[in-house]
Amino acid sequence: MKRPVNRVAAIHDLSGFGRTSLSVVIPILSTMGVQVCSLPTAVLSTHTGGFKEYSLVDLTDSMEGFISHWHKLGLEFDCIYSGFLGSARQIEIITGFINAFSGNSPLVVIDPVMGDNGKLYQTMDKEMVKNMKGFIKKGDVITPNYTEAAYLLDEKYSDRINEKTVKEWLIRLSEMGPRIVIITSVPEDESKNKTSVMAYDREDERFWKVSCVYIPAHFPGTGDCFTSVIVGSLLQGDSLPIALDRGVQFITAAIRASYGFKYPEREGILLERVLENLNIPVITSSYELLE
Repeated sequence: MKRPVNRVAAIHDLSGFGRTSLSVVIPILSTMGVQVCSLPTAVLSTHTGGFKEYSLVDLTDSMEGFISHWHKLGLEFDCIYSGFLGSARQIEIITGFINAFSGNSPLVVIDPVMGDNGKLYQTMDKEMVKNMKGFIKKGDVITPNYTEAAYLLDEKYSDRINEKTVKEWLIRLSEMGPRIVIITSVPEDESKNKTSVMAYDREDERFWKVSCVYIPAHFPGTGDCFTSVIVGSLLQGDSLPIALDRGVQFITAAIRASYGFKYPEREGILLERVLENLNIPVITSSYELLE
């Protein structure tokens, strides 16, 4: 029997304060008409970006119990969406989860959260990078940022890169397993005032690009928001370039709506002010098909 709405297994941590991970995944996907089934990897008092002395409860030992119960219930998912994973053990557990719930061929989306601005996060190391290289093989879609793409490919990070090189990176990442590769926060080679999102679909061998004006602000959780919009958009039946467009436009609108207010950026974008944008029909688009 067909479900009335799409169902996603969302594998992320949960912060009590700060708009990241499940705190943004749930409202975004719910607004886009998707049922979110949360598989929390950890519960924190705040997220780790900009906060110190936070309280953390590691749920690694509880995750298999969650999965076992879901399996007994005979649950099926239209998408399995994995975000921040804090250990090799969690990667192992979620790999098993993907295998166990693959019967109805769900879309597997992996956001390989490891670092940003050329550096790994404090909870990551070279061993986790190695494990992540193996894990992304399970994904149909992966959404690394520019830093994470460099680490996955053992490439040197630079604040400038040309379009040809990014296309080569996209192909190489796709050869590691995923059909669709989306790299975010790509610096524009000819302009310091723009960044872009670039994507490759191995099925039709086409490259897509959406550019956006750089805004000098850093809000944690924007990557989680972007990938969540991609997930919701693809499940709604949008094409890859339209999904990219919707993701970029939503994040740009959210940053612009937040940037004019004086509040700590570490709290994340003012998601509550822009959620309704997700229900606006796509009228204009700015994606490019690259040759």
